Amino acid sequence: MSDESLLRASSVMAAGTIFSRVTGLIRNLLLVALLGTALLGDTYNVANTMPNILYNLLVGGALTAVFVPQIVRSLRDSDGGSAFISRLFTVTVTFLFLLTTIGLLLAPQIVNIYAPEYSGRAEFDITVTLMRYCLPQIFFLGLFALLGQIANAKGKFGPMMWAPVINNLIAITLFTFLLRNNPDLAVESITTSDLLWLGLGTTAGYIAQALILFPVIIKSGVKLSLNFNWRNTQIIKSFKLAGWSFLYALISQLSYLVTINIATTAAVRSAAGGVATGVGYTPYANAYLILILPHSIITLSIVTALLPRLSNLVIDKKQGEITSAMNMAMRLIGIFTVPAALLFLVFGEVISKVLYFGISTDDANYLGLTLSAFALGLIPVSINLVLLRGLNAFENLRSQVIGNLIMNIISVVLSMAAAVYLEPKWVTVGLAAIFTVHYFIGTAISFYLIKRHNIDLPVFSIAVFYLKLFLIFSLSLAPIWALRYQLPGGNLIYLLLVVLVSAAFYLFILRLLKMPEVTYLVKMIKARKE
Repeated sequence: MSDESLLRASSVMAAGTIFSRVTGLIRNLLLVALLGTALLGDTYNVANTMPNILYNLLVGGALTAVFVPQIVRSLRDSDGGSAFISRLFTVTVTFLFLLTTIGLLLAPQIVNIYAPEYSGRAEFDITVTLMRYCLPQIFFLGLFALLGQIANAKGKFGPMMWAPVINNLIAITLFTFLLRNNPDLAVESITTSDLLWLGLGTTAGYIAQALILFPVIIKSGVKLSLNFNWRNTQIIKSFKLAGWSFLYALISQLSYLVTINIATTAAVRSAAGGVATGVGYTPYANAYLILILPHSIITLSIVTALLPRLSNLVIDKKQGEITSAMNMAMRLIGIFTVPAALLFLVFGEVISKVLYFGISTDDANYLGLTLSAFALGLIPVSINLVLLRGLNAFENLRSQVIGNLIMNIISVVLSMAAAVYLEPKWVTVGLAAIFTVHYFIGTAISFYLIKRHNIDLPVFSIAVFYLKLFLIFSLSLAPIWALRYQLPGGNLIYLLLVVLVSAAFYLFILRLLKMPEVTYLVKMIKARKE
């Protein structure tokens, strides 16, 4: 895949991701309007997040990164990879079914682990019921990821990014229906019927998202069938790599468990102390959703198209081209993520007021502060993903596990300190800041690990490039920041002016400086239009 093909594939995925994230944002706004940001919202978020946690813990890393180089390699087989892919499909769906069944049986124990403060309270029963309705999502999340990666390996990048739109539209319809018929849901008043609609309605979206990819796989030429012959050497190698992926995810999820535990505990204690503002896991989760939006649109689109290319370059032992591709990917990502991080940092409260207009001003302000604490973490999160996908292409997970362990130990220690030394109402903001710190540490470790594969990335040059972008966009923000009290309109108009004016100044300065990366990007865009 050439740079032009990479950009073309990335732009298709970016378009799909934009629609997915916009509809996802509408979905989330409706959910907040329906359940609020306090305890009822937390029960749904803990229950609905659990399928993702278990999926990411046990199979997610393997399906989204580890198996891709294996699939790419199998495409060079005489049968075009059909035998290997069928074996991989069979073992994956079998494991997903067993995992989902175990999760359904152990739902009460899982809630006790992730939200111990709910024990003996109404929130516990609500969360367990919702979780059992949501846990089948594990199976369909895994099916979606596997089918999507097969499509990506065959050069079909768009469908995987567009499929979540269907999921979101189903959820939007559901939440709109519930809002019109049950506008005053609360922990004390929510019914069994409400929980059924919420849980199974949410899961229905994931079912549709997965099943829509089957026609894409069939059209790509892969002959998919059930194959229980798992003694194939390549499958055994995939199992071993999946084992390292499990350890990596286990470390991350244990760290995330600490975060959820501390956040939900802080919410309960704040409520007991008379604080009405939502200060627990829900504002943390919603602020993170905003943070990850540019990452999902830009970084994931570029990196998803990049991984099959890197895998082929590793097979062909072209280290120089690998270095060049990763370097360019980081720079292209930075052009978009640095401005986004600065906007989140400076205008976090304004952004949250605009997006979450259905909640109280105090709730929106707190969510905005949490977003500002997250903000600069967007930069290392995106850089680190490029580095990890490079390591995945080399099928090196062992060293990734060690690096992940180090960064998450630091995160857990800092999180526990925040729980002890911060007031409960400020704990969630502290957790967001810790997220930022631990990703900067993780990125430094990933740079070291990729260098061991003779990938000599110009770290100093990349750092200088990002610093330039940081200074340029800071300069672009200066005029509108100075005039912030004179700007007309409410929060929405104010935010639009901030984004449009700062973006115009930013692009003008970038073109004026004739930065090579920007010039390259413009040429690629022009080439696509011709």
